[in-house]
Amino acid sequence: MHYLKAGKYTYLAGEINSLYHEAAVKMGVSDSIMNILYVICENGTRCFQSEISKLTGISRQTINSAIRKLEKDGIVYLEQGQGRNTIVCLTEKGEKFSSERISPLFEIENKIWNEWTAEEQQQYLVLTQKYRDALKKYMNEFFNHTLSKKE
Repeated sequence: MHYLKAGKYTYLAGEINSLYHEAAVKMGVSDSIMNILYVICENGTRCFQSEISKLTGISRQTINSAIRKLEKDGIVYLEQGQGRNTIVCLTEKGEKFSSERISPLFEIENKIWNEWTAEEQQQYLVLTQKYRDALKKYMNEFFNHTLSKKE
């Protein structure tokens, strides 16, 4: 088997994840909490809990325990949405914390994005979406094939 090309992507993705992890450590929060606050900030000051799960890929159990910690620390509070969908909202303390710690991440990412040409931005989005779609397709094929063999 030859892993070199896919390994290069995995290596780069791992390095990028490591940089975000390092940022979380320097902020004094877990990766999960940083990701949750990032998604809330991306939506303003409030976000459906289901949206956090969808956008971060973090398990519901991990999100629930992280939100409980954020509530205990006075960073977020919960509001009841329609049905069972809970809305996670930043408190005043949470807005201040996010302004100091999370907003700079957006600024860094926007700085990088703005250094690219419009063509590079479009190319990045197209290739990332193409990779995501192919990964989803081939993983589904693999797991459907693997599961059907076990039955």
